[in-house]
Amino acid sequence: MLSAEELERYARHIVLREVGGPGQAALKEASVLVIGAGGLGAPALMYLAAAGVGTLGAVDDDIVSLSNLQRQIIHTTPDIGRLKVDSAAGQIYALNPHVRFAAHATRLAADNAMELIGSYDLVLDGSDNFETRYLVSDACFLAAKPLITAALGMFDGSLTTIRAHETNAEGEFNPTYRCLFPEPPPPGTVPACAEAGVMGALAGVLGSMMALEAIREIVGFGEGLVGRLLMVDARAMRFETLRYKRDPANPLNGDAPVITDLSGYLSGDL
Repeated sequence: MLSAEELERYARHIVLREVGGPGQAALKEASVLVIGAGGLGAPALMYLAAAGVGTLGAVDDDIVSLSNLQRQIIHTTPDIGRLKVDSAAGQIYALNPHVRFAAHATRLAADNAMELIGSYDLVLDGSDNFETRYLVSDACFLAAKPLITAALGMFDGSLTTIRAHETNAEGEFNPTYRCLFPEPPPPGTVPACAEAGVMGALAGVLGSMMALEAIREIVGFGEGLVGRLLMVDARAMRFETLRYKRDPANPLNGDAPVITDLSGYLSGDL
Protein backbone atom coordinates (compact mmCIF):
# COMPACT_ATOMS: atom_id res chain seq x y z
CA MET A 1 0.00 0.00 0.00
CA LEU A 2 1.14 3.52 -0.76
CA SER A 3 0.75 6.15 1.94
CA ALA A 4 -0.87 9.52 1.28
CA GLU A 5 2.59 11.10 1.17
CA GLU A 6 3.80 8.51 -1.33
CA LEU A 7 0.72 9.04 -3.51
CA GLU A 8 1.60 12.73 -3.73
CA ARG A 9 5.33 12.09 -4.19
CA TYR A 10 4.79 9.70 -7.09
CA ALA A 11 1.72 11.44 -8.55
CA ARG A 12 3.35 12.03 -11.95
CA HIS A 13 4.08 8.31 -12.25
CA ILE A 14 0.68 7.22 -11.05
CA VAL A 15 -1.19 9.26 -13.67
CA LEU A 16 0.80 7.52 -16.40
CA ARG A 17 -1.41 4.78 -17.83
CA GLU A 18 1.63 2.52 -18.30
CA VAL A 19 2.58 2.81 -14.61
CA GLY A 20 -0.42 3.69 -12.43
CA GLY A 21 -0.87 2.55 -8.87
CA PRO A 22 0.06 -1.10 -9.55
CA GLY A 23 3.28 -0.08 -11.28
CA GLN A 24 4.26 2.25 -8.46
CA ALA A 25 3.51 -0.48 -5.94
CA ALA A 26 5.76 -2.83 -7.94
CA LEU A 27 8.56 -0.28 -7.70
CA LYS A 28 8.10 -0.08 -3.95
CA GLU A 29 8.35 -3.85 -3.64
CA ALA A 30 11.41 -4.14 -5.88
CA SER A 31 15.06 -4.40 -4.88
CA VAL A 32 17.89 -3.25 -7.14
CA LEU A 33 21.63 -3.68 -6.70
CA VAL A 34 23.91 -1.14 -8.39
CA ILE A 35 27.52 -2.15 -8.99
CA GLY A 36 29.57 1.03 -8.64
CA ALA A 37 28.53 4.38 -7.17
CA GLY A 38 30.51 6.33 -9.75
CA GLY A 39 29.78 7.99 -13.09
CA LEU A 40 27.02 5.57 -14.12
CA GLY A 41 25.87 4.39 -10.72
CA ALA A 42 25.47 7.88 -9.25
CA PRO A 43 22.68 9.13 -11.54
CA ALA A 44 21.12 5.66 -11.68
CA LEU A 45 20.86 5.54 -7.89
CA MET A 46 19.41 9.05 -7.72
CA TYR A 47 16.67 8.36 -10.26
CA LEU A 48 15.83 4.94 -8.83
CA ALA A 49 15.49 6.50 -5.39
CA ALA A 50 13.35 9.31 -6.78
CA ALA A 51 11.18 6.75 -8.58
CA GLY A 52 10.44 4.94 -5.33
CA VAL A 53 12.32 1.67 -5.74
CA GLY A 54 11.83 0.16 -2.30
CA THR A 55 15.28 -1.27 -1.69
CA LEU A 56 18.51 -0.06 -3.23
CA GLY A 57 21.97 -1.47 -2.71
CA ALA A 58 25.32 -0.18 -3.92
CA VAL A 59 28.61 -2.07 -4.13
CA ASP A 60 31.71 0.15 -4.08
CA ASP A 61 34.85 0.17 -1.93
CA ASP A 62 36.20 3.48 -3.25
CA ILE A 63 36.24 6.89 -1.56
CA VAL A 64 35.10 10.20 -3.03
CA SER A 65 37.84 12.28 -4.66
CA LEU A 66 37.71 15.78 -6.11
CA SER A 67 38.07 14.52 -9.68
CA ASN A 68 34.91 12.40 -9.25
CA LEU A 69 32.65 15.42 -8.86
CA GLN A 70 32.72 16.34 -12.55
CA ARG A 71 30.28 13.47 -13.25
CA GLN A 72 29.41 11.52 -10.07
CA ILE A 73 26.48 13.71 -9.09
CA ILE A 74 25.42 11.80 -5.99
CA HIS A 75 28.56 13.07 -4.21
CA THR A 76 29.36 16.64 -3.18
CA THR A 77 32.47 18.58 -2.20
CA PRO A 78 32.03 17.97 1.58
CA ASP A 79 31.94 14.21 0.82
CA ILE A 80 35.58 14.13 -0.37
CA GLY A 81 37.38 11.40 1.56
CA ARG A 82 34.19 9.54 2.53
CA LEU A 83 33.27 6.10 1.28
CA LYS A 84 31.17 6.49 -1.84
CA VAL A 85 28.46 4.19 -0.49
CA ASP A 86 28.16 6.32 2.67
CA SER A 87 28.01 9.51 0.62
CA ALA A 88 25.35 7.93 -1.61
CA ALA A 89 23.32 6.85 1.41
CA GLY A 90 23.10 10.41 2.70
CA GLN A 91 21.87 11.77 -0.62
CA ILE A 92 19.36 8.97 -1.15
CA TYR A 93 17.79 9.37 2.29
CA ALA A 94 17.65 13.14 1.80
CA LEU A 95 15.89 12.65 -1.53
CA ASN A 96 13.47 9.92 -0.51
CA PRO A 97 13.13 8.65 3.08
CA HIS A 98 10.83 5.86 1.90
CA VAL A 99 13.75 4.02 0.26
CA ARG A 100 15.77 1.43 2.12
CA PHE A 101 19.47 1.59 1.23
CA ALA A 102 22.18 -1.01 1.77
CA ALA A 103 25.79 0.17 1.56
CA HIS A 104 28.14 -2.64 0.52
CA ALA A 105 31.58 -1.11 1.06
CA THR A 106 33.44 -3.88 -0.71
CA ARG A 107 34.72 -4.84 -4.13
CA LEU A 108 32.59 -7.34 -6.00
CA ALA A 109 34.57 -10.57 -6.34
CA ALA A 110 34.01 -14.23 -7.09
CA ASP A 111 33.73 -15.08 -3.39
CA ASN A 112 30.94 -12.59 -2.64
CA ALA A 113 29.17 -12.02 -5.97
CA MET A 114 26.57 -14.77 -5.66
CA GLU A 115 25.54 -13.77 -2.15
CA LEU A 116 25.27 -10.08 -3.02
CA ILE A 117 23.49 -10.53 -6.34
CA GLY A 118 21.22 -13.26 -5.04
CA SER A 119 19.70 -10.87 -2.50
CA TYR A 120 18.22 -8.51 -5.12
CA ASP A 121 15.62 -8.69 -7.88
CA LEU A 122 17.59 -6.76 -10.51
CA VAL A 123 21.24 -5.76 -11.01
CA LEU A 124 22.68 -2.67 -12.69
CA ASP A 125 26.35 -2.83 -13.62
CA GLY A 126 28.08 0.53 -13.79
CA SER A 127 31.60 -0.80 -13.26
CA ASP A 128 34.56 0.57 -15.18
CA ASN A 129 36.51 -2.57 -16.05
CA PHE A 130 35.94 -5.67 -18.15
CA GLU A 131 36.84 -8.16 -15.44
CA THR A 132 33.96 -6.96 -13.26
CA ARG A 133 31.55 -6.80 -16.20
CA TYR A 134 32.16 -10.46 -17.08
CA LEU A 135 31.95 -11.47 -13.42
CA VAL A 136 28.66 -9.64 -12.90
CA SER A 137 27.18 -11.08 -16.08
CA ASP A 138 28.20 -14.64 -15.24
CA ALA A 139 26.96 -14.31 -11.65
CA CYS A 140 23.61 -12.89 -12.77
CA PHE A 141 23.11 -15.82 -15.13
CA LEU A 142 23.98 -18.33 -12.41
CA ALA A 143 21.71 -16.55 -9.91
CA ALA A 144 18.91 -16.19 -12.51
CA LYS A 145 18.81 -12.41 -12.13
CA PRO A 146 18.21 -9.85 -14.90
CA LEU A 147 21.11 -7.48 -15.60
CA ILE A 148 21.27 -3.99 -17.06
CA THR A 149 24.82 -3.14 -18.06
CA ALA A 150 26.30 0.06 -19.47
CA ALA A 151 29.74 1.31 -20.44
CA LEU A 152 31.28 4.71 -21.09
CA GLY A 153 33.98 5.92 -23.45
CA MET A 154 35.26 9.45 -23.89
CA PHE A 155 32.28 10.65 -25.95
CA ASP A 156 30.38 7.40 -26.43
CA GLY A 157 28.47 4.88 -24.40
CA SER A 158 26.38 1.73 -24.66
CA LEU A 159 23.56 0.04 -22.79
CA THR A 160 21.86 -3.35 -22.93
CA THR A 161 19.71 -5.65 -20.81
CA ILE A 162 20.60 -9.30 -20.31
CA ARG A 163 18.14 -12.00 -19.28
CA ALA A 164 20.24 -14.96 -20.41
CA HIS A 165 18.64 -17.28 -17.84
CA GLU A 166 15.30 -16.95 -19.65
CA THR A 167 14.06 -18.05 -23.06
CA ASN A 168 12.52 -15.98 -25.83
CA ALA A 169 9.25 -16.50 -27.71
CA GLU A 170 10.91 -19.21 -29.84
CA GLY A 171 11.95 -21.14 -26.74
CA GLU A 172 15.65 -20.28 -27.15
CA PHE A 173 17.81 -18.81 -24.42
CA ASN A 174 18.36 -15.06 -24.60
CA PRO A 175 21.91 -13.89 -25.38
CA THR A 176 24.55 -13.35 -22.71
CA TYR A 177 27.14 -10.62 -22.33
CA ARG A 178 29.61 -13.15 -23.74
CA CYS A 179 27.50 -13.41 -26.89
CA LEU A 180 27.98 -9.69 -27.40
CA PHE A 181 31.63 -9.57 -26.30
CA PRO A 182 33.12 -13.09 -26.41
CA GLU A 183 36.51 -11.91 -25.16
CA PRO A 184 37.71 -8.79 -23.34
CA PRO A 185 40.01 -6.51 -25.33
CA PRO A 186 43.75 -7.04 -24.86
CA PRO A 187 45.16 -5.27 -21.80
CA GLY A 188 46.13 -1.69 -22.49
CA THR A 189 44.01 -1.25 -25.63
CA VAL A 190 41.16 0.54 -23.84
CA PRO A 191 42.49 3.46 -21.78
CA ALA A 192 41.04 4.10 -18.34
CA CYS A 193 38.90 7.14 -17.64
CA ALA A 194 41.75 8.81 -15.74
CA GLU A 195 43.98 8.55 -18.82
CA ALA A 196 41.54 9.27 -21.67
CA GLY A 197 38.91 11.41 -19.93
CA VAL A 198 35.13 11.23 -20.13
CA MET A 199 32.40 13.79 -20.77
CA GLY A 200 30.66 14.24 -17.45
CA ALA A 201 27.16 14.87 -18.76
CA LEU A 202 27.39 11.71 -20.89
CA ALA A 203 27.68 9.67 -17.68
CA GLY A 204 24.45 11.31 -16.58
CA VAL A 205 22.72 10.37 -19.83
CA LEU A 206 23.73 6.71 -19.67
CA GLY A 207 23.14 6.42 -15.92
CA SER A 208 19.67 7.92 -16.28
CA MET A 209 18.93 5.51 -19.12
CA MET A 210 20.01 2.62 -16.90
CA ALA A 211 17.48 3.79 -14.31
CA LEU A 212 14.79 4.16 -16.98
CA GLU A 213 15.44 0.64 -18.24
CA ALA A 214 15.33 -0.68 -14.66
CA ILE A 215 11.99 1.03 -14.04
CA ARG A 216 10.68 -0.40 -17.32
CA GLU A 217 11.85 -3.89 -16.32
CA ILE A 218 10.13 -3.65 -12.94
CA VAL A 219 6.86 -2.09 -14.13
CA GLY A 220 6.73 -3.97 -17.43
CA PHE A 221 5.87 -1.35 -20.05
CA GLY A 222 7.26 -1.01 -23.57
CA GLU A 223 10.05 -2.97 -25.24
CA GLY A 224 13.23 -3.63 -23.31
CA LEU A 225 16.83 -3.91 -24.48
CA VAL A 226 17.16 -7.69 -24.33
CA GLY A 227 19.10 -8.65 -27.45
CA ARG A 228 19.61 -4.99 -28.35
CA LEU A 229 22.66 -2.83 -27.72
CA LEU A 230 21.90 0.88 -27.56
CA MET A 231 24.91 2.97 -28.61
CA VAL A 232 25.29 6.70 -27.99
CA ASP A 233 27.67 8.96 -29.90
CA ALA A 234 27.79 12.28 -28.04
CA ARG A 235 29.96 13.97 -30.66
CA ALA A 236 27.27 13.60 -33.31
CA MET A 237 24.37 13.33 -30.81
CA ARG A 238 23.39 10.08 -32.49
CA PHE A 239 21.66 7.03 -31.02
CA GLU A 240 21.80 3.66 -32.78
CA THR A 241 20.61 0.19 -31.86
CA LEU A 242 22.40 -3.04 -32.74
CA ARG A 243 20.56 -6.35 -32.45
CA TYR A 244 22.50 -9.39 -31.28
CA LYS A 245 21.60 -13.04 -30.73
CA ARG A 246 22.67 -15.92 -28.58
CA ASP A 247 25.96 -17.49 -29.64
CA PRO A 248 25.62 -21.30 -29.48
CA ALA A 249 29.33 -21.44 -28.62
CA ASN A 250 29.09 -19.12 -25.59
CA PRO A 251 30.25 -20.84 -22.40
CA LEU A 252 27.23 -19.92 -20.25
CA ASN A 253 24.01 -20.99 -21.99
CA GLY A 254 25.48 -22.24 -25.24
CA ASP A 255 25.05 -25.71 -26.64
CA ALA A 256 27.91 -27.02 -24.48
CA PRO A 257 28.14 -24.73 -21.42
CA VAL A 258 31.32 -24.93 -19.38
CA ILE A 259 30.80 -22.14 -16.80
CA THR A 260 28.67 -23.61 -14.04
CA ASP A 261 30.04 -21.57 -11.12
CA LEU A 262 32.50 -18.75 -10.44
CA SER A 263 35.44 -20.97 -9.48
CA GLY A 264 37.24 -20.02 -12.69
CA TYR A 265 37.62 -16.47 -11.42
CA LEU A 266 39.24 -17.75 -8.22
CA SER A 267 41.68 -19.90 -10.17
CA GLY A 268 42.40 -17.25 -12.79
CA ASP A 269 40.94 -19.28 -15.66
CA LEU A 270 38.22 -16.72 -16.46
